[in-house]
Amino acid sequence: MKARRLGELCTLNYGKALRTYDPNTQDSHIVRVFGTNGPIGWTTSPLCEHPAIIIGRKGAYRGVHYASGPSWTIDTAYYLTLRDSNVDLKWLYYRLLLVDINRMDTGSAIPSTKREDFYSVSILLPSITAQQHVASLLSAYDDLIENNRQRIRLLEQAARLLYKEWFVRLRFPGHEHVRIKDGVPEGWEKMKLSELADITMGQSPQSVYYNEDGSGLPFHQGVTNFGERFPSHQTYCTIQGRLAEPGDILFSVRAPVGRINITTDKIVIGRGLAAIKSRLGQQNFLFYSLKSHFFKEDMIGGGAIFAAITKKDLFGVRLLQPSKLIVEMFMNHVRPIDAQIDNFHQTNKHLTQARDLLLPRLMNGEMKI
Repeated sequence: MKARRLGELCTLNYGKALRTYDPNTQDSHIVRVFGTNGPIGWTTSPLCEHPAIIIGRKGAYRGVHYASGPSWTIDTAYYLTLRDSNVDLKWLYYRLLLVDINRMDTGSAIPSTKREDFYSVSILLPSITAQQHVASLLSAYDDLIENNRQRIRLLEQAARLLYKEWFVRLRFPGHEHVRIKDGVPEGWEKMKLSELADITMGQSPQSVYYNEDGSGLPFHQGVTNFGERFPSHQTYCTIQGRLAEPGDILFSVRAPVGRINITTDKIVIGRGLAAIKSRLGQQNFLFYSLKSHFFKEDMIGGGAIFAAITKKDLFGVRLLQPSKLIVEMFMNHVRPIDAQIDNFHQTNKHLTQARDLLLPRLMNGEMKI
């Protein structure tokens, strides 16, 4: 194993701003978009045509991520390309997971990673054969994780298509025998979100109570650690402020307005989020209703610097509330789907933990392959 500086092995390329991207994949939106903390959506054409490592450039929580195919990196991140043919890109990605990018700080108002600081980091480089063996072993875990993520996407897509068929196109069971007046089936009504759900607006504790050591409850200020459906935890808070309970819908009230996740844990929420829980025992239905209503980010809200939605605006969002019988029929269809999604998510958490235990041992030679 030879000591080499990262600047000898690779190049960090600046990402480029992207005016619009879709938070959900579509037939024409098949290129992954990456930001400083990972995947944020999809677009139609790539900035980088080949696999790359994404390195967070700006923000308090900058991550390292892998793009397995063509991708677009926005201007808050770098995409890494190799300069040395004796380096396996996937191995370098796993090695960089052990480098604390967030300690590279220019001291500016917005923490950022300088290329010079990154290039100066020295790592031990094994033979290309050893790199490929390690990358192959760790990739087996990631392949399983990605396979489960794809299953989650397909399951959620099926539930959302059913919602669209019943409650947007109004082709619900028995629709042939129901009169439609002003676009609303008889017996249905449009109701304010505040009438349908209990809403907790987040409030941020002082930063002195934050930590990354796991002390206290997980803390989420906004969408930084949002996933496609569930958030991951990075920051914790030692005092309990405004709380979201397991199963609550997390709704971003600051840019990007309208991004939605579900928390599986009790968490503290900051001012960028609201927690929403159905008053009618219809949480599954409410989730898909909100996903349908906010199908594009920043649909409502205002603000000179940050697009935002006020408490009054959020409470006043009007959603279509069908008859209790139709909602129950819908939930009978989607409850098993949501249960499968939860199972795949939990499996991925266990796979990630197992991979992360192996990672340092493989990299430092403690475990032979």
